[in-house]
Amino acid sequence: MTSRIRIAAAPISWGVCEVPGWGRVLDAGTVLGEMAELGVRATELGPPGYLPRDPAALRALLGGHRLELVGGFLAVVLHENPEAALAEAEESAALFAACGGDMLVLAAATGLDGYDDRPELTAAEWATLIETSGEIAKIGARHGLRTVLHPHVGTHVETEDEVERFLADSDLPLCLDTGHLLIGGTDPVALAGRHPGRVGHLHLKDVRGELAEDVRAGRLPYAEAVGKGLYVPLGEGDVDIEAMVRSVHEAGYAGWYVLEQDTALSEGSPEDLPKRDVTRSLAHLGEIVSRLPAAR
Repeated sequence: MTSRIRIAAAPISWGVCEVPGWGRVLDAGTVLGEMAELGVRATELGPPGYLPRDPAALRALLGGHRLELVGGFLAVVLHENPEAALAEAEESAALFAACGGDMLVLAAATGLDGYDDRPELTAAEWATLIETSGEIAKIGARHGLRTVLHPHVGTHVETEDEVERFLADSDLPLCLDTGHLLIGGTDPVALAGRHPGRVGHLHLKDVRGELAEDVRAGRLPYAEAVGKGLYVPLGEGDVDIEAMVRSVHEAGYAGWYVLEQDTALSEGSPEDLPKRDVTRSLAHLGEIVSRLPAAR
């Protein structure tokens, strides 16, 4: 399977998240060890502070589990105080590059805790968001990284209109996250079909459509929906994962396919729940890949 596409994982599939009070956090040794046991050979970094920020320590930890670094997620406020965003991006980009990563996954944070409230931006704030994201892309490029903008629930690029507006106003490619796009009201397969040249990175998620609709309509807070099982293993929800993979593959996408099922673990959750779910996702993805046409 991995000889035909490049598959990676992310700590969020094991419940590791930057949101305060998200849930029980498994230790890094368990998470990375289970990735390696499942045959995954690369990971995104996870939230700041979960894995070492010292390059030598991070390289040693990943190397001990035979994992390489894809890069990492950086949710920063882009619409105000650009200097702070650029400083944070500089620090993260240097770390990603020093540890062999090639991807900076940027999200337009609101500045509020969590992903449930989104103050509306003025035209001037939107312009600052676009300019700051472009400057961060330049920082990434100086470190040998590609920067992508991640449309994400509870950020300032979430809805279909916002995604299209960003694509029109910026030349950054997207991290096409199948779950967050669907929750935000965008058909990810249709988006990839409209903008095949703007897919710079891929996060594969599957979601339960009825819970996604509750989040979109404001009837259910995002974190609560995750706890109720918003995300499910690939092939068990309402995202057409096969159509998504086939679409980007046939368009020539050669980047990472990151398995990223947002999980929140309660104190009563079975410790092996994340590993079981990722195993099912890997099996489903393997079946899809086996049906893909041979690369030209």
